[in-house]
Amino acid sequence: MKKLYEDMKKRVKTTTKQGQLSKEIRQEHKGFSEWTFVASQYDHQTILRILIDGRDPKAVDIEGQTLPTLVYLAREKRPQYHHNFKPGAMNALIRVSSRISNGPIILNVDCDMYSNNSQSVRDALCFFMDEEKGHEFGFVQFPQAMENLTKNDIYSNSFHVMKMVELPGFDGNGGSSYVGSGCFHRRETLRGKRYNKEHKADWKNWINKLEVRESASVLEETCNVLASCTYEENTQWGKEMGLKYGCRLDDIITGLAIQCRGWRSIYFNPKRSGFLGVAPTTLLESLIQQKGWCEGGFQIFASSYCPLVNGHKNIPLKLQLSYCPYMLWAANCLPTLYYVTVPSIFLLRDISLFPEISNPWALPFISVIFIHRAYSLGEFVLCGGTLLGWWNDQRMWLFKRMTSYFFAFFNVILKLLGFSQLTFTITTKVADDDVSQRYEQEVMEFSTSSPMFTILATLAMLNAFCFAGGMKRVIVDVQTLVSQPFILQILLCGLLVLINIPVYQGLFLRKDNGRMPTSVTYLSIMCALLVCTIALY
Repeated sequence: MKKLYEDMKKRVKTTTKQGQLSKEIRQEHKGFSEWTFVASQYDHQTILRILIDGRDPKAVDIEGQTLPTLVYLAREKRPQYHHNFKPGAMNALIRVSSRISNGPIILNVDCDMYSNNSQSVRDALCFFMDEEKGHEFGFVQFPQAMENLTKNDIYSNSFHVMKMVELPGFDGNGGSSYVGSGCFHRRETLRGKRYNKEHKADWKNWINKLEVRESASVLEETCNVLASCTYEENTQWGKEMGLKYGCRLDDIITGLAIQCRGWRSIYFNPKRSGFLGVAPTTLLESLIQQKGWCEGGFQIFASSYCPLVNGHKNIPLKLQLSYCPYMLWAANCLPTLYYVTVPSIFLLRDISLFPEISNPWALPFISVIFIHRAYSLGEFVLCGGTLLGWWNDQRMWLFKRMTSYFFAFFNVILKLLGFSQLTFTITTKVADDDVSQRYEQEVMEFSTSSPMFTILATLAMLNAFCFAGGMKRVIVDVQTLVSQPFILQILLCGLLVLINIPVYQGLFLRKDNGRMPTSVTYLSIMCALLVCTIALY
């Protein structure tokens, strides 16, 4: 199997490099030949082929076991019609599959994920087929797990605490959210059907209801129209049927709509991950991915899809509130940027913001800081993380709020004011060998010029300058250290300097191709010095 995979990989790379399919591959399948006359991947007819017909007695594997039906579909795309990205593709697949197989359960897995547990289907069906409660469940959501994580997860892509603590809590408050992949759906929920407690699926006789009599060639012809650009015009597809359109996080609003129609959902996290995907391998990719999620979440919160509005009287209040922290990720940039900049600048100006350490009022600040961080560390380690992994998680917590959340917040605000349009950005998951090697060695990647890196570097340099000024004060007046009104500010500034060590290394110490671009280095130093100069005068 590994050899076959490597052969396929070689063919894909060769085809991509040449920009066209070889004659041998075109002759192998009729569907491939249709791509010969396609001008663009965004301008082509529907290409639909039943590669394996499960009804055919000859459709067996090398051991004689019956093979399932396998269908290749490329929906029609034309420049004058919006194709609605992933939800548009999903809706076309739902319609075509309803005509060919019409199975009652649909599994949705992203193209960069694969099945890692042969029992996943059985586990999901156990919920749907439960004699007492099975008819209540609309979908079963498995967590998103990644296969290419480093030991200490340098870019915090494992989401240990979210998977093992937050999402089970979410589920306990009324049901899991739909996160776009690794999810088993009841087909009728994606058709817009409302939950009816009187209706129960007849699982024993469902096979007889799915029998399709047309030949494969007839099905290919009749199903073409279901994947055409014009099929959804003046219909409820993308509104009340299928995945919803008009939002970056179409999966979240689709799952919420299913729950508002009365269906329950389940979050299931087996010991062996059901599905594995590929995590971003560079800092910029990770930040861009987070920006998209935050943008979509804040867009939902500021629209009629808001759980507090759309879910009112439809789902429990505790479930409505469970959605809100994720919807408000973007707004977290405001308090974070305040604590990253204002205490440091005020330290430079000799303005104290916190009580002296000798003052009893300093105790609440110190207690909250240490107790909260200790709890966070314990929780992270108990969920399978490492000590260094927790430190990386704290760093990425800060980086995401200073960049991804900041751009997401203001993009949505500008969109609401009519000044800009939100764009859909696909996160690249492919890296060259040099980048991959640095990722495996857990060395941060800064090789691209980006406004996000300019912000990170500027704030890192600002805190370095302010920390130097604060330490100068401590050295000059070391005898009155306890009564110093600036100690807490110096500690906060020092912590920010410590957490930004990889940024300083990328700016000044590293010589490899993953270092910070020279333009970003000069610009960040100039901006930080300008802010310090303004603060002093």
